[in-house]
Amino acid sequence: MTKIPIENQAELDFVLMLRRRWADVLYPRVCEEYRQLTADNQPTDAAEIAARVHHLNAYGPFAWLERGSQKMLWRAAVAAIAARREDPSSDSAHGGRSTVEVDPHLELPAWYTEWDIHVQPGGVWSSTAAAEVYELGAKLVMQGENDDYRFHRLFVETAIPARPYRRIVDLGCGFGKSTWFLKVRFPEAEVIGIDLAEPCLRLATRRANAKGLEIRFRQANAAETGLETHSAELVTATMLIHELPLEVLDAVFKEAARLLAPGGLLRILDFQFTGDPLRDLAMREHGRRNNEPFLPPMMSADTIAMARAAGLHNPRWTAFDERSAGRLPTLRWPERPEWHFPWAVLEAERLS
Repeated sequence: MTKIPIENQAELDFVLMLRRRWADVLYPRVCEEYRQLTADNQPTDAAEIAARVHHLNAYGPFAWLERGSQKMLWRAAVAAIAARREDPSSDSAHGGRSTVEVDPHLELPAWYTEWDIHVQPGGVWSSTAAAEVYELGAKLVMQGENDDYRFHRLFVETAIPARPYRRIVDLGCGFGKSTWFLKVRFPEAEVIGIDLAEPCLRLATRRANAKGLEIRFRQANAAETGLETHSAELVTATMLIHELPLEVLDAVFKEAARLLAPGGLLRILDFQFTGDPLRDLAMREHGRRNNEPFLPPMMSADTIAMARAAGLHNPRWTAFDERSAGRLPTLRWPERPEWHFPWAVLEAERLS
């Protein structure tokens, strides 16, 4: 268990407070200004919408604080991890049997390494400390509402049908925050977590063993896992596909279809546009502010057609409410005044 010194915790708490006010005070002000500006003339052209939004008094501070607070978050997280006091026995206390398979010949692709995704310095793949910084930051970027990884538990509990699974493959598993819940909910299944980042996989293994879980973590590209054809009844991914170039995303859909046995399920948690012109513009520009260059192309792409072309049946998106409801029955989100990510679940099946 990592114990953070009080002065570092105070810095983290300040950044968390700042991000909450960015979401629940500053963003509603942007919305109100936009409503007043467009009350008599609602623009429909994307360029005109962007031009009007960029001239709002509150949008400049909103955009600046999004990136600025993200940088502050990572600085605070890096300092906290550097000053942490780690109990070396805590991760083996419960005797889990999780393992990690590292590929010493795997070459990380340039599209993965050339960006500091999420503005995290050095990326999640660069060192053991970087993986632990990412673990800490993953709680803060959710406005402090993910301390127990409720977000990932809701995905597993509400978006994954309750049925027997012999093998579950979790693509882009990171440090295991969804993979753990898959194993807890489906203890009879063989659960395999796939990721490019060796440090994240080693951290995932440590944490899984601390939870007493048996999970197989494997270093591989999600587009080329090396697992057997038709060997899984469920393939999942959370917060992965918006970080992939479209040609890689296409390959990931094909790999998921290859892995799935007849009757197997695909469940992906990611983003979709809401139809709200202001929120959708802010989401597209979030990609640039957060060093996620592949996010806007993914959200604009016809992912339904891509999944269908890969051999998946009946692909469809449905909304996801991270507060408590989880998966929603349609691609419609509840009305919310604060800034929130437009989470959605892509669902599909493999027929034969």
